[in-house]
Amino acid sequence: MASTADDTGERRRRRPRQGSASKATAPAEVGSGSRKPTGPVAETRWLNGDELAAWLANSAIMISLPAALDARMQREAQLTFFEYMVLSVLSEQPARTLQMSTLAARTAASLSRLSHVVGRLEKRELITRTRIPGSGRRTNATLTEAGYEVVVAAAPGHVAAVREYLIDEIEPQDLATLRRIGAAVDAAIKREHPDAVTAMSPPAETSTTRSGQRRTAD
Repeated sequence: MASTADDTGERRRRRPRQGSASKATAPAEVGSGSRKPTGPVAETRWLNGDELAAWLANSAIMISLPAALDARMQREAQLTFFEYMVLSVLSEQPARTLQMSTLAARTAASLSRLSHVVGRLEKRELITRTRIPGSGRRTNATLTEAGYEVVVAAAPGHVAAVREYLIDEIEPQDLATLRRIGAAVDAAIKREHPDAVTAMSPPAETSTTRSGQRRTAD
């Protein structure tokens, strides 16, 4: 007896479905499936569904938020977000000066990237660089008065963006959770890199545009 379309559909519905693992949570099968993965693949602690969802949500903070802050900073203050961070970190220091290597660490940038950006800011007379006497090629970066005025003028817009994109979008009780998560990540990074200067490292002064606190006049 010939099979009908309904018969074929019924057999397909009855056929056991093969389980499929998300590429983000488990490795794809290798070969015919008769051999089990070995080495790093077999030892990897793949993310489960809840862990993956949490990671992807956090990725929006790491990727989308900086991009949004950068676009807004360029539109409103004619600075990139990284340029603003450089100016802001310098504004917090005694004499508004830091050694370039220290400034690179505080902004989580390579020295080559920082040198390129500082050179651009130097042309705008927002930063000056001076050679440190002694052995080695050490250089200080100093925020000029014009640079200080620029970062102070940009700070309210930066804080407004932080509020709009993050702080005001979460419940007040979630702030403690967000802070706890940030502290845990910060601690994990410092365990791996003890000398790392992260966003939670205390600034030289308590009044800071970078952290979103209100600046006090010098």
